[in-house]
Amino acid sequence: MSGPLAPTPAGGTLVEHVCSAKGCRAQAVHAVIWNNPKLHTRDRRKVWLACDDHEKSLADFVALRGFLIEVVPVEQLVDTDG
Repeated sequence: MSGPLAPTPAGGTLVEHVCSAKGCRAQAVHAVIWNNPKLHTRDRRKVWLACDDHEKSLADFVALRGFLIEVVPVEQLVDTDG
């Protein structure tokens, strides 16, 4: 993936990265990467996308539960994230 727009897995149409916060439609610039070890394998990296306004609240939500792995810029996501 690269930049705020990335090709869909099928190729072709570009998809905008949108913040995962409820009701927010802002462009996401951060990726909150997390894993719930009770539900996911150790190598699974779940991703919530976040705009600048929601980066802290989304990261805090998963960190409070002990699920936060890291927060990175959207441009650093790889195909296996998600």
